Amino acid sequence: MALLLALDAGTTSTRALAIATDGRVCASAARQLTQRFPEIGWVEQDAAEIRDLTRAAAEAVVREVGAGAITAVGLTNQRETAVAWDRATGTPLAPAISWQDRRTADLCARLRQAGQEPQVQATTGLLLDPYFSATKWAWMLAQVPQVAAAAAAGRLMLGTIDSWLLFALSGGAIHATDVTNASRTLLMDLRTGAWDRDLCALLGVPESALPAIRPSVGQFGTLRLGGRDLAVTGVAGDQQAAAVGQGCLAPGETKCTYGTGIFLLAASGARVPQSHHRLLATRAATAGEPAFALEGSVFVGGDAVKWLRDRLGLIGAAAETEALAASVPDSGGVTLVPAFAGLGAPWWEPRATGMLTGLTGATSRAHIARATLEAMGNQTADLLEAFAGDDVAPSVLKVDGGMVANDWLCQDLADATGLPVVRPANIETTALGAAMLAAVGTGLVPDLATAAARMVRPDRRFEPRSSSGQREARRAGWRCAIAQVLAGVQSA
Repeated sequence: MALLLALDAGTTSTRALAIATDGRVCASAARQLTQRFPEIGWVEQDAAEIRDLTRAAAEAVVREVGAGAITAVGLTNQRETAVAWDRATGTPLAPAISWQDRRTADLCARLRQAGQEPQVQATTGLLLDPYFSATKWAWMLAQVPQVAAAAAAGRLMLGTIDSWLLFALSGGAIHATDVTNASRTLLMDLRTGAWDRDLCALLGVPESALPAIRPSVGQFGTLRLGGRDLAVTGVAGDQQAAAVGQGCLAPGETKCTYGTGIFLLAASGARVPQSHHRLLATRAATAGEPAFALEGSVFVGGDAVKWLRDRLGLIGAAAETEALAASVPDSGGVTLVPAFAGLGAPWWEPRATGMLTGLTGATSRAHIARATLEAMGNQTADLLEAFAGDDVAPSVLKVDGGMVANDWLCQDLADATGLPVVRPANIETTALGAAMLAAVGTGLVPDLATAAARMVRPDRRFEPRSSSGQREARRAGWRCAIAQVLAGVQSA
């Protein structure tokens, strides 16, 4: 039986899965990753830890199934996180700056004030926000002497997590990225799929330090795992991989992933989407001609539940939130706006901070847990309203990611949005999408449509139970909370 090894390097964990060509997961291993918060608004990770734990998870799966059973490797990763390392030694030169990091907000503001955003958006499909990779690299070059010295000596290598892992796990043989990850840097021309020299110059990022951009499907090189060289034949950023894993290949097909953040993505085919509601145009993962997608990015999803567990100590495990939310009839007037990393789409306010409001003496941890889960539906409804403004109106909401194992959450998403919510049998569609890309890249299946027909299976459908009046009342309360958060930014 031919197996695909999917490597999924996420934000809080890195995983390896052996996936068969019928979509079954035959073996898996996961390792937890460390996030560090050295200053307010800063989020860092150790690139060496990401490398070592990804290798450890991969080796564990290879040992279990046998290296000879693995036909090819598919790699997917947290996007936008920026890494800098030394070409000669392969050593990281600074902490990896997470996609959630806000330290370059002032730089982005200066560029907007200088009138640069329209051209940036026209070229890249993105907005000027610290979310994206390029301003993080610019910060490293200006603030980390080791990075500046490596650049001056011609030894600097830059990349997102896919590039870093390809380099590190190939013994330095590969310095490449795929077009979906490159499209999240603020440096790639969305239409040509090449680095834009004017943007590199604007942000002071040396093009010579950047990886080669390749299609998501094809031969990337080999990784040494389990004593064998295993070919990497598929690479994509996590959200584009999840769209593949949900079978969202045709224009208009839409998925929403609930992991560390929330990411709504709609395929647009060969047409480059033009958003008038602060959404992003991005590359889709394909095995043929270039394709594009419209995306709405929310920075805090599952991280809010992690906050309840790790920072407040209100729960011992994320799974407890389902029973807690169901134990009360409503949130007791409590609303959580989890703007812990600023507000993403459609607000794009990096200076925003979170807000928990409506607390009374009767408030319990169940009310706070319910408000936390309800924030997922409220943020999703924000995205869907922006998508509707750009003439994208899905008839169902396909969901995936670790959070949607929670039945209460899935039902609340349906109630908050008024859409049927469809959950797949394999909610880890990011890894599944990476395996599908690799399967096409190595010739196990002829195309992604065939892979989807064989490997993607629905599990359960949740129908809305709330009335339109109930939804509108909920929306009004949420809009009031958002307005308070934004007013706080203006008064700061």
